[in-house]
Amino acid sequence: MDGIDAALVRFGNHQCDILKTQSTCYPHELQNALLDATRMPQNCTVDDIGTLDHWVGECFRDAASTLITKAGIERSDVTAIGSHGQTLRHQPLRSRPFTLQIGDANIIAAGTGIDTIADFRGRDIAVGGQGAPLAPAFHQWLFRSDTKSRCVLNIGGIANITILPSESDLVTGFDTGPGNTLLDSWARRHLDRPYDKNGAFASTGVASITLLETMLADDYFSKPPPKSTGVEYFHDDFIDANLALAGLIDISPADAQATLAELTAQSIATHITNSGVSEVLVCGGGAHNQDLMQRLRANLPNCTVASTDVYGLHPDWVEAVAFAWLARCCLTGEYGNLPSVTGADSPEILGAIFQG
Repeated sequence: MDGIDAALVRFGNHQCDILKTQSTCYPHELQNALLDATRMPQNCTVDDIGTLDHWVGECFRDAASTLITKAGIERSDVTAIGSHGQTLRHQPLRSRPFTLQIGDANIIAAGTGIDTIADFRGRDIAVGGQGAPLAPAFHQWLFRSDTKSRCVLNIGGIANITILPSESDLVTGFDTGPGNTLLDSWARRHLDRPYDKNGAFASTGVASITLLETMLADDYFSKPPPKSTGVEYFHDDFIDANLALAGLIDISPADAQATLAELTAQSIATHITNSGVSEVLVCGGGAHNQDLMQRLRANLPNCTVASTDVYGLHPDWVEAVAFAWLARCCLTGEYGNLPSVTGADSPEILGAIFQG
């Protein structure tokens, strides 16, 4: 929830060219309101959701317009805008499952005059899937190799993996658990900064085995896929509850940060170790966390762990490009979900079209 990543992309035959990118921070007041809405949903009213939906939509519209201007192209040159939306709530396992991404696509389409595709996750949930992760279909399209089994690892707030076997087209993928979300939360609390740059703070601490084992005992980590999660599960209360369970409420902040980094690394590595992959392609903000990358390599000694940049796509833009690709699939009538990943009953065309 730090801001908006926008990418202008041209697609070819299993390759893509990024023509221009734009990263825009949310206004501070909006960011705080979004964080409050996810952490304290009981205090988030219908009026609050409606206001945030409109506000985020305006920010998305402006981000797209700025990108187009920056690229020096005409709006008529853009076929469509794909908008993932800002996730407020993800509850795929309820008796009436749902996932909520805000950022009114009507505002984007009307403000840019460009057809906008949004609401990608709802159709997968409607046919019994978890609505996440959706990037694996794109990972398969771009990164699969006939000679080496690969894993694409996205470390955003939540970490998710895509397993791409070289000998098969059967792709699997799921959320492994926390990526940056707990690290960022602890950094906000103890450093008064939005994140721990390069993992510098975590690198000064020593991970607590007791706390780590307590956190890894959480049911989510042993749950078989398909599975997905979000910041409504892994947040401040998760940290505090486990500190109390471990009897370590007085742990030094640096040691706690190191333990949270090790939690991210080990929970990812455990899910990758027995998958048969030899290459791990890392994208998302976590790819820039040097301490976290070192921990991943230590926990995955039999794998090459490298940024997706080495494989042709900068790690900061994989997710934005993935949803541009899913928007393209919607327009061309191609399936965007993988039932082997989300647990859906059937492959589906994802997204709703809002005419510009």
